[in-house]
Amino acid sequence: MCNALIGRKLGMSTVYSPEGKQIPVTVVELGPCTVAQVKTESTDGYNSLQLSFGQRKEKRINSPVKGHLKKSGLTSTAALREVSVDNPEEFNVGQVITAEMFYVGEKVDVIGKTKGRGFSGVIKRHGFSGGRTTHGSHSVRIPGSIGCSAWPSRVTKGKRMPGAYGNDRQTVRNLEVVDIRPEENLVLLKGAVPGSTSGLVIVRKTKYAK
Repeated sequence: MCNALIGRKLGMSTVYSPEGKQIPVTVVELGPCTVAQVKTESTDGYNSLQLSFGQRKEKRINSPVKGHLKKSGLTSTAALREVSVDNPEEFNVGQVITAEMFYVGEKVDVIGKTKGRGFSGVIKRHGFSGGRTTHGSHSVRIPGSIGCSAWPSRVTKGKRMPGAYGNDRQTVRNLEVVDIRPEENLVLLKGAVPGSTSGLVIVRKTKYAK
């Protein structure tokens, strides 16, 4: 059984439960994904599927990828990702997998890339409160002293400092599948998922269900 699919984050919305409770949801276009390659332990050392999702202009795809896609009958793809499977012999190259592999009420993990915020200071990056703004203070947004005294006379590893913020791979666990609309390839997940609108995400069956 395949345990994950590639999708695209479309944005957030609101739905209501039968009891009238408001539920914030993230709408994800999940699949359909085509099996581009089947990897087995005997040939590759591990079991997995390489899935293709979406379309891209053919002129934006290089020749090696085009040749690789021909084996599965594809001409273009927006993303290629590997997902683990227990028994790869259940799948064939060119097979299409849809969001119907999930069910309403199931818990899933969502993997995405957070929004990149560039070089940020300690207040934005780490939530520092900042210095005072009165009595001629010039230390409002700077981190302040970072070094140690005579020993160990260096900046300790892991010190929270200004730097690149965001653009990191992040996993959100145990999100509930609120609704599945297979005719539109849409899945509604309770809560927020990492990344910006139209960002690629991977939705997988969780191993850490609560």
